Amino acid sequence: MKRRYPIVIFQFLLFLGFAQLPETDIWLFEIENVTLPTVKKGRNITARPGYDNQPSFSSDGKRVYYTAVKEDKQADIFAYSISSQKTNQITHTGESEYSPAESPIEPLLSTVTVRKDSSQVIQLLAKPSYTPSATVLSEVDSVGYYNFLNSDTVLYYKLTEPHSLRFHVMSTGADGYICSSPCRTFKTINRHSFVYGIKDSTSTSYYIYETLLQRARPLATYQGIHEDMFWHEQWGLLISDGAKVMRYNEKDSAWQLLFDLGSQGIQKITRFCIDKRNKYIALVNNL
Repeated sequence: MKRRYPIVIFQFLLFLGFAQLPETDIWLFEIENVTLPTVKKGRNITARPGYDNQPSFSSDGKRVYYTAVKEDKQADIFAYSISSQKTNQITHTGESEYSPAESPIEPLLSTVTVRKDSSQVIQLLAKPSYTPSATVLSEVDSVGYYNFLNSDTVLYYKLTEPHSLRFHVMSTGADGYICSSPCRTFKTINRHSFVYGIKDSTSTSYYIYETLLQRARPLATYQGIHEDMFWHEQWGLLISDGAKVMRYNEKDSAWQLLFDLGSQGIQKITRFCIDKRNKYIALVNNL
């Protein structure tokens, strides 16, 4: 019988109870001048009391997917159209879906689904109706966060004690350990490498893992615990620190300020992403 770990993921949503959900909004900013980046004044695309989190862009950059918990205390997936500024609810299931992202297994949207039996699995939603498809990795449970490395391999944060970062190869069923005490975000660089972080009591260390070599190399260290990161093709490793987005300049081995959004009303960035065309940054502001 599989052990069911406490559902402490997603800001301790169920462990703490819905009455104590953090107040979070999702903001969208337009990026200007990728060489010397600045942002235009942003807009709050959720702008309501409650929990809105885990944004990701569609591959064409036209939509922002995210999770929202509404008055019925149900976590569902929504999609915001950047051009029309309208929002549509995607899922209407009796289960809770989190962390929506377009899957490399087309034409599917992937989520972490919390089932009624409290198991947490990676599930695919078939577009355009977004009806639940067969669960991916049905043998993998206690999934907190995930990221597809390629169409055959998924990285996932497993709710073990201590929490661990693992990988699963779908074609062979191979499942392996990468590290303990990982950050909740880990990002694909290319189909054979990814970046991840490991936390200790005073700092966060970042590594690049090369799957063909089956080894990790140290990349950078940042003081304090910083859970959220993004890998940008041009800027490299980005992390959030308060209202700032910091960039690690690997050539100079130094952290540099990329954006400071404090003057835009942002208090604390806890998730962020940039679309593939470098036109927008979407972020979660903790109120």
